[in-house]
This record gives sequence, C-alpha cells and structure tokens, in this order.
Amino acid sequence: MALVVIGGVAAGLSAAARARRLDAGLEIVVLEKGPVISYGACGLPYFVEGRIRDAGQLTVYSPEYFRKERRIDVRTGECVVSLSHPRREVALASGARVHYDRLVLAMGARCDTSGIAGAGQPHVFTLHTVDDAVRLRRFLGEKRPRRAVVVGGGYIGVEAADALRRNGLRVTLLEHSANLLAREDAGLTAAVRTQLEDHGVEVRCGVEVKAIEGDRVADVACEVVVISAGFKPNVELASEAGIALGPTGAIRTDDRMETSLRGIYAAGDCAEATHLVTGRPAYIPLGTTANKMGRVAGANAAGGRERFPGIVGTSIVGIFGMGFATTGLSVAQARAEGFRPVAARIRAKARPVYFGGRDTTVELVADGATHRLLGGSVIGEQGAAGRIDVIAAALHARLRVEDFEQLDLAYSPPFSPAWDPLLIAAQQLLKDL
Repeated sequence: MALVVIGGVAAGLSAAARARRLDAGLEIVVLEKGPVISYGACGLPYFVEGRIRDAGQLTVYSPEYFRKERRIDVRTGECVVSLSHPRREVALASGARVHYDRLVLAMGARCDTSGIAGAGQPHVFTLHTVDDAVRLRRFLGEKRPRRAVVVGGGYIGVEAADALRRNGLRVTLLEHSANLLAREDAGLTAAVRTQLEDHGVEVRCGVEVKAIEGDRVADVACEVVVISAGFKPNVELASEAGIALGPTGAIRTDDRMETSLRGIYAAGDCAEATHLVTGRPAYIPLGTTANKMGRVAGANAAGGRERFPGIVGTSIVGIFGMGFATTGLSVAQARAEGFRPVAARIRAKARPVYFGGRDTTVELVADGATHRLLGGSVIGEQGAAGRIDVIAAALHARLRVEDFEQLDLAYSPPFSPAWDPLLIAAQQLLKDL
C-alpha cells in the first residue's frame, strides 16, 4: 500500500504521522512544493515585529526528521500539477509520476492578490509563508519605510498592523467590509477599531482596494503594503480531477475526511468542515482545525475508522496586548441562520480588584426558543483564551444557558473572581431570555 500526501505543514504532516502510527508497513510519501515542510504560520507576524528573532525558530520539523524518525519520505520542491484517480497517480512539474493507493490532499490556501493591480511591486507583500515574513522584515530593515498600508482586517491583517506599528511605522488598515476579524459583529468591530486607533493605527472600513499605484493605496500614501485579503483554498487540482467542491468553495468531505472520489481524502485549509452550531458546511481555516482534520484523514487512509465531527469556529487574536476571542455565531450570524438570537453583553473584572483585575467584556448569544447557546466573545487582557475555551466546550456539548450558568468554574484571586465574568454574563442572559 502506498499513501501519497500532497502538502506538508499542519494537515499534511499530521495525516502522514497518524497513518504511520496505524500502519508500520505503509509506504508514505509527502510532496511539498515549498522549501519548508513544517512551520508555525501563526508566528509570522511576531517574527516581523521582532519578538521572534530567528526565522529558524518558526520551523517545527525538517524532512530529515520524518525520514529518520517516522520512515516517511518527505520531498520538498515537488509541485503536483495533476492527478489521475483512475490510474492512481499524480504528475509532478518535473515530469515524474508518483503512484498511490490512497491519497490525502492537504494543499492549504493562499492569499489571492490577482484582483489587485500592482500587487507584484517590490514594496508589496503578503504574510503567508516564512519566506514572505523574511522578505518583509528584510525590507523594513533595509528601506526603513515610515508609512504602511495593510489591506484586509482579518486576523493576519490586524496582527500585521500591530507588528508594523511596533516597528515605528504609521499604519493605515483598509477593510472592504463593515466588519473586522471576518465576523459580522458590530460590538466586536467597534472594540477592535478602538484598540487599534488607541495605539496609532488608522482604520478605514468599507474601502475596496483594486489597485496599488506606486506609493498610494486608496488615496493613502505609503512606502510598504501588506495584503492579507483574498484568502482562498487551493482546490484547482482537486476540481480538475473531478473531486466535488462544497458550497463554501473548498473541498467537500464526509466526517471521515473522504472526498467524492473513494480513496482520496482532504484536510486543512483546502477543505470545508461542518459547523456544529448550524449543522452546515463552513470554511474557517485555522491551524488547530487543520491538525485534527489531517489526523483523521491519515488514520482513515491507513485503514482506520475515525471521525472528525466538525468545528464551532473558535479563535483568538492579540492586538496590542488585548485578547479578542470569538466562538460560534454572533447575533447577526445567528439570525441569518434562522435562529431567534438573544444576547447579553457584560463587563466585569477578570480578577479581584485587589489582585490587579482589569475589565473583561463577555457576550453570550443564545436561541430564544430553546435557550441553547449559539456563540460568544471575550475581550480582555487577562484570561480571554481560557474563557472562550469554556464557551466553545459548551457549544460542543449543546448546553442551554441554564446549564452554563451552573458550571463549576475555578476561583482563586490570582486567576479569577468568585463570580467569573462568564457566569455573570449567563445570569444576565437568563434575565433577558
């Protein structure tokens, strides 16, 4: 049996490693088109900022490690240009062909700049790979730009704005929609905007960037541009091979991560997942999801019977020391999905005042008919990650607000108050319900 994995990083290497654990005799080949097979993509903005000094610190594993320790043949610089499932083979740009019995697609996604004229200029960057980050940091060091424009107000965009501002640049963030962090949530957007503007970042929403004209973007003067918009799954190879795409535009799979072609699996940023709150397909590309998807895809490609039930869309981003965390649905998203949402938004201390407690904002969203929790957000400098994880766990368990309000949460002055902000929000939500 030969297993071929197209793509490395989180999903591809998780698939290969899991397959090897289940089948010691399986022949496993990983084909990665880039020079680096495993890196911490979420650390790229912190490398640009300078908090991470050496790009090598972002590399997690080398091809040699997988060859020696896992007996997995990892090949870098190998670009797959087509696949033929009837012949069970993939064709490489070099002209070579590689046979497979089972195939895992882990081709990731890309920042598609094709819709922006002038995106290929030397002062324009994306922030998707280690090489992207190295080139941007080198440019900052050599050219010493004073003004920057960031195109896109998603997670990478706000982190890039933070990193550039900490390097002393004047930064303008341009977002085409009315929302930041890719979430239809007016309260969250207002909080993110305030945090950015309080630290010197100009924010302009409702601005569509179609061209970069030298040192100007949408009438904003600059010497460096970072594009973090147009994120798209790499699905062309799959689509050309006859693999069905889902309504999100990413590859459709079942809960075993198998595609519409039997024996071919997909995982990571090229694949969609089931949203456990709505029950519908969703495309929320995150590293944590990619690792879990890859693990399930690899297990089943090796003959296992594992399932990936889905996601609730949990994420967190740090903006100038403030955590902005979300999970599930916002009020607007819940309403669009056919729920009758009721929300409560409270502000409380994350710790007792005498222990330096600072304000934390918690919003909980529930369905008015069933009282089932649908989503929430946490904004604060202390404990935001832990609190959003509690809400995420409640969404997985399909808890009602009455159940959530009775959770036995830890209390100790260095960590939380006797009444955790989560429980205060639940109490308020019950009143509103």
